[in-house]
Amino acid sequence: MLPAGDALQRLKDGNARYVRGESIHPCTEASARESLVDGQKPFAAILGCADSRAVPELAFDTSIGELFVVRVAGNVANPENNGSLEYAVAHLGVQLIVVLGHQNCGAVTAALQGYDGPGQIQSIVEAISPAVDEAKDLDGDPLDNAIRSNARRVAGLLEQQAPILSQAVESGQLSVVPACYRLDTGEVEFLAP
Repeated sequence: MLPAGDALQRLKDGNARYVRGESIHPCTEASARESLVDGQKPFAAILGCADSRAVPELAFDTSIGELFVVRVAGNVANPENNGSLEYAVAHLGVQLIVVLGHQNCGAVTAALQGYDGPGQIQSIVEAISPAVDEAKDLDGDPLDNAIRSNARRVAGLLEQQAPILSQAVESGQLSVVPACYRLDTGEVEFLAP
């Protein structure tokens, strides 16, 4: 198990390599894949958006088996995502969860514009709407503010997810950190809660 502070630094170092165009992507050969058949030991978990442009493994310059990634439009918390993250913490020993929003998020844009359409897209918009409300009076770009607010809000919800995540946070065994990925530069900014 890698302590949360060390895991966060490893993510920051990998992102710096990615931004500089110096990604090393170790362990992409077949032998690396084969070595993970019997188990995994990711050093961090990421709750990220399903957007095809925001790929955590690339943004953090990591290899197969290093990150436990859960992706859904708008990086929203829901029972299935929360259960996946609980598994990472309780059974894989992950001590860091990063909630990774990203620049120009379509799901947050839909919530900001008040999308009211058919299907399950509405459930994602409804999950993001409280973050949009929190951000509406902030100075600056409304979309960027809502994306950041959403990442912070979801991180806070995960910290309160009882019993597994909340107990791990309370005992100091888990850190949940909000972050925002910039599509234009590749940089990940870790946000204050």
